[in-house]
Amino acid sequence: EGSPYTWWVGKANEKHYYWGGSGPGIQKCACGIERNCTDPKYYCNCDADYKQWRKDSGMLSYKEHLPVSQVVVGDLDRPGSEAKVSVGPLRCQGDRNYWNAASFVTSSSYLHFSTFQGETSADISFYFKTSASDGVFLENLGNTDFIKLELKSATDVSFSFDVGNGPVEIVVRSPNPLNDDQWHRVNAERNVKQASLQVDQLPLEVRKAPTEGHTRLELYSQLYVGAAGGQRGFLGCIRSLRMNGVTLDLEERAKVTPGVKPGCSGHCTSYGMYCANGGKCVEKYNGYSCDCSRTAYDGPFCIKDVGAFFEEGMWLRYNFHSPGTSVKDLVSRTLLSSADPEITGPDLSLNKEELSFSFSTTKSPCVLLYVSSYTPDFMAVLVNPNGNLQIRYNLGGTKEPYNIDIDHRNMANGQPHTVNVTRNGRDIVLQLDHYPPTSYSLPATSDIQFNSPKALFLGKVIEIGKIDQDIYKYNTPGFTGCLSRVQFNQIAPLKAALRPTNASSHVHIQGELVESNCGASPLTIPPMSAATDPWHLDSASADFPYNGQAIGDGVNRNSAIIGGVIAVVIFTILCTLVFLIRYMFRHKGTYHTNEAKGAESAESADAAIMNNDPNFTETIDESKKEWLI
Repeated sequence: EGSPYTWWVGKANEKHYYWGGSGPGIQKCACGIERNCTDPKYYCNCDADYKQWRKDSGMLSYKEHLPVSQVVVGDLDRPGSEAKVSVGPLRCQGDRNYWNAASFVTSSSYLHFSTFQGETSADISFYFKTSASDGVFLENLGNTDFIKLELKSATDVSFSFDVGNGPVEIVVRSPNPLNDDQWHRVNAERNVKQASLQVDQLPLEVRKAPTEGHTRLELYSQLYVGAAGGQRGFLGCIRSLRMNGVTLDLEERAKVTPGVKPGCSGHCTSYGMYCANGGKCVEKYNGYSCDCSRTAYDGPFCIKDVGAFFEEGMWLRYNFHSPGTSVKDLVSRTLLSSADPEITGPDLSLNKEELSFSFSTTKSPCVLLYVSSYTPDFMAVLVNPNGNLQIRYNLGGTKEPYNIDIDHRNMANGQPHTVNVTRNGRDIVLQLDHYPPTSYSLPATSDIQFNSPKALFLGKVIEIGKIDQDIYKYNTPGFTGCLSRVQFNQIAPLKAALRPTNASSHVHIQGELVESNCGASPLTIPPMSAATDPWHLDSASADFPYNGQAIGDGVNRNSAIIGGVIAVVIFTILCTLVFLIRYMFRHKGTYHTNEAKGAESAESADAAIMNNDPNFTETIDESKKEWLI
């Protein structure tokens, strides 16, 4: 019937229904193109529905749709229905010069090359992509002659020149903006007979040359790429610049030029990981930014919590469809803005949900969050009278709602707590704060589809129709405390209420909502594993003396002895240091010399010593009695 069960997802999260060996929009496999499928009624071998294995394969070569990020295979829930899928590697090939590119990150940056030699003919081609509305691609000047290519507006590309007969300008106007950050090709030619300009596949603009007059283009200045004197330069990327058949090496020149970077890989390749919490990295030519619009966070890196303080009796409702729209409009416009086909199916049901938020409160019981529907289905996150957290699902098929009770932790202790709930079919994963996730499963009789979601409530449930009895009791007087970073699939209700967005019309508030980050960060320290905990004691294997025997003051005897010995050793070391310091500095003060008297008149050092030493004096006196023969 034309609605495929199977597709693949490529660039920009677009779904594609053609397969290897076929082309975009054809919705066939290779055998359908070659007309040799197993069953001639179908265009793929795998559509034959035979009991034997059949195979469809081929190359996906339309590069604007690549790479393949996801393959979705349906029609597998029948007995004996199986599928095997393999995706080969992405391979790229081509002319290196074709991708010789440079990024111009400031409006004053440019590259310069030798004078363009195009006296009688000029053939210039290149690719560009930009988000700016104007800028000069290249320019070369003479005394009065010149040649220039520029983006004059978001839709106009201009080729102008003067060979001595007066300025000539050719403009190609695009019906769509050219500053869409996609590659566009420009081809400009000029000879003695005519000049032409073409952009992408738009019609060629041609201007005939005058029959008489000058024909030679005489240029003297350098060729400037990316800017021109006194005009706004180009912001963006230029690649594969060829002038009269010669490819200019933009990358090599960009390596030594300030304000210009070689290549055009972008900043998100290197810094995209800093956009946290699901924020999307957006390329800019002088950097990057993080798009936090589909997250519950704010700030330059999507890490700032968006939260609010709820007073008693206050509540917030987020409608999954805009006022005045029909229920059927939920399909794509409202139902959580998810790219997942299961979430935007025509049956208006959810096969999975992702819920995360942070809260703090000191009062219980209360309703933290409630998701209603146009059917009896609902989902609720509650704090019961004992302060314990409870997750409650009612998807039909069971007499009573399915409850997940966290009995061993008091969540109404005034501290911030983080809750993450993920359901995929029958499987539910719950994570509190930084504790390890815990898995649960809906009963076998329970339905696994959340049918026709209607609205999301925070703080209190104000809904028409029958409400679960326990939730009705917990609803009075209402939640008092802080809620932060609330996100249900792709919806952030608190952020929609506190920040003017397209989703703000979906929000209705009772009371005054005051922004606050008091519920932002959980204070619970994650438990350290036994393998990495240096103080972990395995009581089954540990065998210490006096283990479990306490002294009167509660201190282990061995610990007291060891502590005393350590104190004595430290005291001894300190005393030794003090003694050494005093010894080393005991002579510090005035420096004295005990110079021998009369040393100044002595002929030598030995003579000075002999004159002052009494022993030497006695020896001299006694020597007078000696005779030398």
